[in-house]
Amino acid sequence: MKTKIQYKLFLLMGLIVLFSCGEKKQEANAEATTNDAKAKNTSIKKDTVKIKTAIAEFRNVEQTASYTANVQADVINKITPAMPGRIEKIFVEIGDRVRAGQVLVQMESSNLQQQIAQLANLQRDYDRYEELLKVGGIAQQQVDQIKTQIDVLKAAIKNIEDNTQLKSPINGVITARSYDNGDVFGQLPILTVQQLNPLKAIIYVSESYFTKVKVGMTVKINLDVYENEDFTGKVSLIYPTIDAATHTFGVEAAIDNGNLKVRPGMFGRVTLNFGTVKSIVVPDLAVQKQAGANDKYVFVVENGLARYRKVELGQRLENNYEILSGINDGDIVVTAGQSRLIDGTQVEIIKN
Repeated sequence: MKTKIQYKLFLLMGLIVLFSCGEKKQEANAEATTNDAKAKNTSIKKDTVKIKTAIAEFRNVEQTASYTANVQADVINKITPAMPGRIEKIFVEIGDRVRAGQVLVQMESSNLQQQIAQLANLQRDYDRYEELLKVGGIAQQQVDQIKTQIDVLKAAIKNIEDNTQLKSPINGVITARSYDNGDVFGQLPILTVQQLNPLKAIIYVSESYFTKVKVGMTVKINLDVYENEDFTGKVSLIYPTIDAATHTFGVEAAIDNGNLKVRPGMFGRVTLNFGTVKSIVVPDLAVQKQAGANDKYVFVVENGLARYRKVELGQRLENNYEILSGINDGDIVVTAGQSRLIDGTQVEIIKN
């Protein structure tokens, strides 16, 4: 009897122990499930990237294009005689301003003096022949022959004079001198005269603008030497052909230089304005460059996710970019935090 009681007690204690172990196991499983959930929530939170954003919006954008240019004189004259000869006197120096018709160089004049003396002799003969013709002492043919000789000699003297006293054909400035007094003229020009007003800037414009550039169009000119000053000009000439290698065409812009501040050889930029259009504009911080390529892209936010968008850029507008294609008006674009984004990344927008 005692043995049966002990057996029952032993069986009861076993059941108690088993029940206790089952409860601990359930508690352990519940705790493990809770910990897994916490870890999962922590992982999701860690994968969410905080970003800053801006709104892509339509704005009025001036359609401009800028090109580098060197300023040139509109007219350049090389002062040279028609034939070799000795230079007697050069009356000007580099930098001197000259007027049209001013004598710049005196060439050796011995040949001119001989021709003038011969003309005087012919003129005396002609006068005598005319007196003889009146009394019938000479034929009209002889008078006509000497008159022809005089006319030919006068033309020769005029040509010699033009090549003995070399004059400036324009108002301008002396920009080069290749000889000194007493030198014999060779191949180089004796002097170079350049017109200072007006001047011109030659630019080479993309062929896509060929139908948009018009003679008379106003242009803005910025010169490196005058950093904060704008000059104006007008399109004076459009080259009629497109360069097949560069797909550009030449355009000359005349510069009014009444104050003579601009000088030939100055370097700057010429800006053409083709009017205003509506374009999408985003902050420049939103635009990224694809590594290893020249592609540009932005991330836009859709339903809490970052989405990759390849874009085509237009002009840079101070701290913004004009976007020609790739996004729409009203899109939310990412301006900070892009380095941690890929297409589909969950994002959280933070306020500035």
